[in-house]
This record gives sequence, C-alpha cells and structure tokens, in this order.
Amino acid sequence: MRIYAISNFSNTARAESWVAVAADSDFPIENLPYGVFSKNGAPGRIGVAIGDAIFDAPAAAEAGLFDGVVSRAVLESHSLNLLLGAGREVWSALRTRLIELLRADTQRLDGIDRDRLLVRQSEARMAMPFHVGDYVDFYSSMEHATNLGKIFRPDSDPLLPNWRWIPIGYHGRSSTIVVSGTPVTRPNGQRKAPAENAPSFGPSKSLDIELEVGFVTGPGNRMGAGIPVGAARDHIFGLVLVNDWSARDIQAWEYQPLGPFLGKSFATSISPWVVTLDALEPYRIAGPAQDPPPLPYLQCGEAWNYDIALEVELQTARMREEGSPAEIVSRSSFRYMYWNMAQQLAHATVNGTAIRPGDLYASGTISGPDPGSYGSFIEMTWRGARPLRLKNGETRSFLEDGDAVTLRGYCDAAGKPRIGFGGVTGTIVPAQ
Repeated sequence: MRIYAISNFSNTARAESWVAVAADSDFPIENLPYGVFSKNGAPGRIGVAIGDAIFDAPAAAEAGLFDGVVSRAVLESHSLNLLLGAGREVWSALRTRLIELLRADTQRLDGIDRDRLLVRQSEARMAMPFHVGDYVDFYSSMEHATNLGKIFRPDSDPLLPNWRWIPIGYHGRSSTIVVSGTPVTRPNGQRKAPAENAPSFGPSKSLDIELEVGFVTGPGNRMGAGIPVGAARDHIFGLVLVNDWSARDIQAWEYQPLGPFLGKSFATSISPWVVTLDALEPYRIAGPAQDPPPLPYLQCGEAWNYDIALEVELQTARMREEGSPAEIVSRSSFRYMYWNMAQQLAHATVNGTAIRPGDLYASGTISGPDPGSYGSFIEMTWRGARPLRLKNGETRSFLEDGDAVTLRGYCDAAGKPRIGFGGVTGTIVPAQ
C-alpha cells in the first residue's frame, strides 16, 4: 500500500485505511468518490468507493455514524441530488467524517460490524449517480477546436472570431445521459454527401466519441443572479468522465444555423463515480495563458485546471472474439483545457440563468497537441482520411457495431496519492 497525506481542507494527517487498497487502485482513502449502487435488484443506495469495495453510506447513517454531520435522509436517498444541494460546508464535513471512519486507527467503529458497511464492487450494479436536470456541453479545448477548424475550414482561420473570448457551449439532452455500461444504439438521421442533391435517411455512418470531463453542480443560484468565478468552488461538487457520442454525418447536415441537435442527443455516457474537488486538490494547476485576456467577469484569481491523465481504449467485436484486450488509441490530459470550469460556470450564468443540484456541464472534447492525444476519431483519422490501424490488422475511421469504447482518467505523481475515476464504457449496438 502507498500512504500519502490526505487531500482534505480540514484534515492533512497521513492515514491508512482498514479496508485493503492496492497500490495502483483508483480509490485510496484520499479519493473517496461518491456513487449510487444496487445489489440483488434492490433500490439504489449511496456508496463511497474505497479500494475494490463500496462503503455503504445508508448503513453507516443508520448506525448513527454521520449524526451531527448530515441528515440521515440525505444519505438514505436513491441519488446524490440532496447531498449536492447541501452545500460545501456539509460536503467538507462529510468527507472529514468518512476519512475518520475509514482510517486504520479509527475508534468510531468500535462495537460495529464493519463487514455490514462494505459491499464488493464486483457484486454491485452501478446506477446513475445523480438525476441530471440540465446538461450543457462546452467546446473548450483549443487543440480540438483548431483541429476541427482545419478539417472543415482548411482555407481560413481554424478558430472562429469569438472562440478566444467566450466559452462556447450548447444545451444538450439530459434524458439520454446514461451510466457506464449502458449500450449505445447507433442513431438514425438525415445525412447528405457533397455529391448528393438531396439527403438520405438511415443509420449514421460516422459514429464518433468525444473524450470529456464534466462537473456536477451543487446549490443553485436564484434566477437573475449569476455565479461569479470567485464563487464557483461553492457550486461545483465534483467531476465525472463523459463520452458525448456524436454522429458526425448527421451533425454536419443539421447543425447550421442553430447548432448540434440529433447528432448529439441520442446518448451521452458518464462514469459512475463522482470525484470531489477536495480529492483533486493536490493536482490543481494553472491553465494555459489566455490571449487576449478574458473580459473581467471571466478572469480567474486562482488556478482552476487539473492535471488529470486521460485514455481512450477501443475493443472491437473481433478483438473480444479473439480474447484480445482493449487497445489504447489516445492519451490526453485535462490540463490542456483553455477555458476552465469556473469560467464555464460564470459564463453559463452571467445572463441570470438558474442552475440546480445535479446539473451537468461537460468540457467538450479534450485534445492535446499531437495526434496521439486527440480526443475524437474525427481528429485521430482526420475525418477518415488517415484510418487507425489496430494491432490485429483492423482499421477504423469511425466506430462500427460491436465496438466498445472505454474512457479512463486518473491523477498520479510522485509523492501524491493516485486519484482515479475508474472508467466509462459504452458498446455500439445496431440501429433500430
């Protein structure tokens, strides 16, 4: 086991958990992400990941272990929304108590059957961790925006004039946000090839992924009053991995003049564990220099990027039949983001729109500076002109039926705890 200083604003002592945690686990005691799990078909329960186990929050609450910290009703809910709405003071106090309960030297569990508080992750089924009321997807990676500009507008400036001034985004479809493991049905829609006079209808032939990280909001603001950059930390609970599946051919025909619609709304997958900002604190870093300087309402007085390593894995149906493992086709990092979360939230609310606990804001595709760090197949294959060649000889321009894509994210550095997200997986099934 590795032992590090706990990244918690109110607790900086070194600690080891009484729960066995492998050295390479995404979920050491310094992480403690929240999710919702079920077992044997029972209703969902709030849990906290620790090693290969889940700490059963309602069971602990029933034993009185969170009395004076948070209402039992909050932890006995079937989603995280009540906890999200409880605010930063409760979030911090709950994290402190969880650390105390899970430390190897804890005395708070004296006389309590610890086995009743744990469930094996392998025996649990993960559910959507929170109810998503509203969903916004941004377009905040300069590398990604530049790549798409070069692909679609090769003879002009890749970045549109407004891109360096505002965090571009669109309002997505919350009803089709699903948890990792949910199959993704290939969407139908209108497509139009350049040589065709009229569009055709049928399954997308250019199905793609988008490697993203999303943040979930906590307490909201009243309508008419925005959330300034300096207050963002009180409204952002934590992060999840996001795969915003995209039908590029449907999108290309429909997006002008109002933007993404059916090419985006058919499915968005998220990871089941929500990693808190407190857990990610050791990996908070300054973002890229912004030129020109943002307008005053978007200026940050502190670092708001996070050094999260990201990976895209692809396993084709043939690879599964052959018993071959998934192949990593891209490695990127959240540190590249040009517009950060605080700026995104400030911009999203500056017009007075109201947010609510459980709203999801995704980063947009995250790409790095070289082809091995691109976060979508349209970039990796340059819109199909440079197909990926896999180790077994297969090639991919876009996704085929039976392809399974897994996104992974983690922070890891010498002298710091490994803070991971697990993964988010989706498998493409044929169109209806």
